[in-house]
Amino acid sequence: MENLKLLREEKQISQQKLAEQIGTNQQNIHRYEHGYYEPDIDTLKLLANFFNTSVDYLIGNTNIRNKIEYVEKFELNKNELALMNMYRALPDYAQRVIFSSAKELSENIDK
Repeated sequence: MENLKLLREEKQISQQKLAEQIGTNQQNIHRYEHGYYEPDIDTLKLLANFFNTSVDYLIGNTNIRNKIEYVEKFELNKNELALMNMYRALPDYAQRVIFSSAKELSENIDK
């Protein structure tokens, strides 16, 4: 868990302070950071929440630090879906023209 030590040092907290924050002891933090011991999933979640990152980042599966945020699902109506499908079928230059036109229209609609 090479990223654990990096995150802890960036936050400028000791192993002891981190251990207190997540309800473990300093020796376990040392073991996690040096790869002597792997934390269980509950501990990984606590660490990820403490550092506002993902478990994947902590264990080195990704270099993306941001925590994955839930995005509400939304439904497209018939017209929106048809428009999106037509747009996707267009070549890049035509998509750029449409996007530019839609942006200009939306910026001037209230004027």
